[in-house]
Amino acid sequence: MLLAFSAFGGTLVTSAFAQTAASQTATSLTSAASVAPAGGTSGAGNAENVVVTGSFLRSSNNTAADPVQIITSRQIQQTSATNLGDYLSRLPSIGSSGTGNTQTNGGDGVSCTDLRNLGQNRVLILIDGKRTAINGQAACVDLNSIPLNEIASIEILKDGGSELYGADAVAGVVNIKLRHDVNTANLMVKGGVSQYGDGLSGLISGTKGFNFDHDRGNITIFGQYNTTQGIRQRDRDWSANPQLSNPVAGPGVTPVYGSSIPPAARVLDASGNLNLVSDQNGTTFHDFTKADRFNFGQYQYLTNQIQNSSLSGDAHYDVDRHLDVYANVRYSHRTSFMQMAAAPVTGSIYPSTLPSSFVLPAGNPYNYWGEDVDLYKRMNDLGPRRENNATDTYTVIAGGKGELWYGWNYDASMTYGWNQTTDSYNNMGNYAHLEQELGVQQLDPTDPNSAVVYNPTVCTSQPGCVLQNPFQPYSAAAANYGKFTEHDHAYYQLRDFNLRLNNDKVAKLPYKNGGNLGLAFGMEHRSEQLSYSPDPLVASGQTTGNTSSYTGGGFNVNEVYGEAQLTLLHNAPLARDLTVDAQGRWSSYNTFGSTQNWKSSIVWAPTRDVRFRATLGTSYRQPNVYELYGGSSLGYNAAVDPCAQAGSYGGLSPNVIANCMRQGVNPATFVDANSGQVPTISGGNAKLQPETGRTYTIGAVLTPHWVRGLSVSVDYWHYTLKNMISPLQTQYILDGCYTGANPGYCSDISARTNTGQLTTVTGLDQNLGGLKTSGIDFDLDYRLRLSPMDVLTVSNNFQQIVSYLQQNEPGGAWFNYAGRLFYQGGVGILDGGGIPRVTDYATATWQHGPFALTYMMHYTGGMVWNNGTQDLTAKTAGQWRTPGIFSHDLTLAYRLRNWNFEAGVNNILDKKPPFVFDSASNTNLAQYSTLVVGRYVFLQAGVDF
Repeated sequence: MLLAFSAFGGTLVTSAFAQTAASQTATSLTSAASVAPAGGTSGAGNAENVVVTGSFLRSSNNTAADPVQIITSRQIQQTSATNLGDYLSRLPSIGSSGTGNTQTNGGDGVSCTDLRNLGQNRVLILIDGKRTAINGQAACVDLNSIPLNEIASIEILKDGGSELYGADAVAGVVNIKLRHDVNTANLMVKGGVSQYGDGLSGLISGTKGFNFDHDRGNITIFGQYNTTQGIRQRDRDWSANPQLSNPVAGPGVTPVYGSSIPPAARVLDASGNLNLVSDQNGTTFHDFTKADRFNFGQYQYLTNQIQNSSLSGDAHYDVDRHLDVYANVRYSHRTSFMQMAAAPVTGSIYPSTLPSSFVLPAGNPYNYWGEDVDLYKRMNDLGPRRENNATDTYTVIAGGKGELWYGWNYDASMTYGWNQTTDSYNNMGNYAHLEQELGVQQLDPTDPNSAVVYNPTVCTSQPGCVLQNPFQPYSAAAANYGKFTEHDHAYYQLRDFNLRLNNDKVAKLPYKNGGNLGLAFGMEHRSEQLSYSPDPLVASGQTTGNTSSYTGGGFNVNEVYGEAQLTLLHNAPLARDLTVDAQGRWSSYNTFGSTQNWKSSIVWAPTRDVRFRATLGTSYRQPNVYELYGGSSLGYNAAVDPCAQAGSYGGLSPNVIANCMRQGVNPATFVDANSGQVPTISGGNAKLQPETGRTYTIGAVLTPHWVRGLSVSVDYWHYTLKNMISPLQTQYILDGCYTGANPGYCSDISARTNTGQLTTVTGLDQNLGGLKTSGIDFDLDYRLRLSPMDVLTVSNNFQQIVSYLQQNEPGGAWFNYAGRLFYQGGVGILDGGGIPRVTDYATATWQHGPFALTYMMHYTGGMVWNNGTQDLTAKTAGQWRTPGIFSHDLTLAYRLRNWNFEAGVNNILDKKPPFVFDSASNTNLAQYSTLVVGRYVFLQAGVDF
C-alpha cells in the first residue's frame, strides 16, 4: 500500500489506482528517508484507514468515488524534470492552456498548470490539503517555486471540487503532499544537457530530519537550488526563421518569412505611393522586398532561463493524543531571464496621445519627399529587449490537531502566504524621446491624430537629446536617450483560517451487513489581496511596448462545509461495498454574496474484483482580482488582419473584401505591418458575475484477484460551465466584424491609420457563453514478478476527448473544438494550445535487483488548425493540420548501498515539434513544450546518511 502524508488528521492516502504504483514504489530505488504520517506513527496499523483527495473522511482501500490519480516522488525522479510543471505536462489530463517555461513572451518565468483544458484559473493547487500563496503577477500557483525533493506524492482529483475545497476547483484539484517525519539525511545532485549543447540544467538538494523526545517530535529541513538555461530560437533549425504567411500551395507561391518592420527604416505615405527601405547610409533608398524582412527569430528565446532557491522547515510535537502542534515554513526565491528582438516602432500606443504614426515631418532635413511620411522601424540600435523577473514567495502554516472526544478528530490551522514580484525590462523604447529626436511637434498635444511640424528645439531643449537621422545607425548618445529600463511590481497576500472536524464511525447501521456513518464538518475564513503597479512610462503609454494600468483589490469569504458518508452494505451478497457520500459548502463573499455548492457520489462493489462509481456535483468560481479590478492594458495578441487574408474566408470572402474597401484598404495590395500580431486592449470588468458549473463522472475499477497486481479503471467525465469569464479573442472579434457574422463587434475595432493598418482591438473580460466538454479516461497499472530478482511494472494513462463544445458569446453558436489546435493563440477560455482527441502516457519498468530500467512514451493526437472561428482546410491554407506525435524516454537506475544513481535520455529519437503557423516560433510552444529541447541527457546521484 502506498503511504503518504495527508494534511488532515495525520491520515494516510491511496487511490483506486495506487495499489500497483505502491508496490512499484516499495521495491524501487527510492531514498532511504522515511515518509510517515505526522504524529510520528508509522501507519502500519492504519493501512485500512485512508483519506483520498476529494473527501475529508477515511475509508477502506480503493473505495473512493472520485477519479483520483496519484503520482509518486519516484515517478517524478525518473524523468529529467527539475520543476514540477515540466513533469505534469506529460500527463494526458493536464491541458495546454496553462503557462509553461516555453512561454517567453508574457510568461514571466512562471509555470502554472491546467486541468482538462479548462484554464489555469479553474484548477485549485493545494499543498497538504490546504491553500498556498500564488504568484501575484500571474494570479496562479507557480510550480517552479515548489522544490521536488520535498514532494512525497501528488494527487490529482479529476473532478470538480468546489463543494469541498471552495472556489477555483472547477476542473479539479492538484494536491501536492510534502514529506514529513524524515529521520535521516540526503544529498542529491542532478544535471542535464541537450544534444545541441544548450538547455543545461542543474539541481542540488539536501534534506535533514531528526526526531526528539522519544520520537514525539520531529524537525525536518529541506533546501534546493536548481537552474535551467534558456534556449535561443536561432539554435533550432525548425524555428530559426519564423514564417509569417501561410499561402495556399500553388506554382510559384512561397511563404513569407520575417517581420515587415526592418531595422533599416521603412518609408510609407498616406497615398500608398511610397514603400521604400533605407540603405542605411542616410540618403539612398530602394523598394521594399521580401529580402528586407527582419528575422526576429535570431534574437529571441524559446525557453526561459530559470533559477530557483528554496528553503523549507517542517516541525511537529505530540503533546498527547488530544494535541499535536505542527508548523511548516516554505520560502522560494526565483529569478528568470528571457530575451526578445528589439522593439518595432510604428506609432503611439493606448492610452498615449502622442502621434499615432511614427511620422517624419516634411520640414525635417532628412525628409526627402516634401510631405509627412510614416516610418516603420525596428529599433535594433537600442538592443534586444531583455526581461529579468525576480519573485519571492513564502507560506507559513501553523496549527494543532488531535482527538476531541470518542472518535471526533479536529484540525485547526492558520495559513499566511505572501508573494512579491519585480519585473525589469532592459532596452525598452521611450516613444516620446524617439519623437523628440526626429524634431516632431504636435500642433494639438491632446490628439494622437494631430498634424505635426518639424521643430528641432523640442530636442535641443532637452538634456541628453540628440537630433538623429533615422536612416543611419543611431549614435550611442541617441540610443541611450531613446531607451529606458522598465520596472513593474506585483504583490499578493493570503490569510486562511481553517477548522476541520471528522468522525468516521459516528454510528453503525442497525442491521446485518450495515456499515458506518461518517461525518465531517469545517469552517474557513479566507482573504486575498493583490496589486500590480506598472512602470509610470508603461502606464501612460509612452513606450514602444505594451501598456498596463494599476490593478489592486481583494476579497474575503466565510465558508461552512460538511460531508456525510454512509456505507449501506458491507460484505453482503452482491454488495461487498455500497457507499453513498454527500458534500456541501455554503460560501459568503463580500463581493458577490452567498452561494451553495454540493456533490453526491455512490460506490457499488458487487464483488471484490469490480467496483462501479459515480459522482454528480456543482462548481463555482468568482472573478479573480485581475478579472474584476484589472485596469486597461495593451498587448499584441496573435491574430491576422482580415484584409491581409481576405481570400481565406470561403463564401464570406466577398463580405471581407467589401468591408476592407469601404475603409480604404485594397486586400489585393495590402501588406499587414503587424506581423501576425494585432494591438489589443484588455482589462477587467467590474460588472462580471461568477462562473457556475456542473460535473458528473461514471466509472468502474477492476482489480481481479486472479491477476495479482493488476488495476484497471475507466471513467467517463462531463463538465458544463456557464457565464465563462474571458475576453473574446482578437481574431474572433475581427472575423465577426469583417465577415458580417457579428457587425456589433465592429465597435470594438478602432479606426485604421492613414496607411490602412489596424490600431487597436478592445477585448475586455466579460461573461461569455458556456462550455460543455466530455471525455473518457483509461488507466492501467500492472506489477508482475518475473523471478525472485525481476519485477516488471507497467502503467498507462489514456484520455479520449469526446467533445469540447464552446459558446463564445451568450446565446451564440456552439463550436466543437475537439481535435483542434489554436495556431494563432487561444479562444474563449483556452490560451494558445489545442484539444487533441487522444493523449497517452505509458511507462514500463523492469527491475533486476539494484538495477531498474524505465521506458516512457508520450503521444499527442493529430489536430486541425483553427483560428477561433473556422477550421483551416487544404483549400484555404497551405498547411492546416499537425499529425500525431510520439516521443520516447529511457532511464537507467542503480542503487549501491546508500547511493542512488540514475542516467536518462529524453526524446531518444530527437523528435522535432511539428510545424504550426504561429507567426513567432514555427510551432505551438504551449502544446509541444516537451519537444522543444530535443534529445536530452541527464545524470543524477544521491546519497542517504
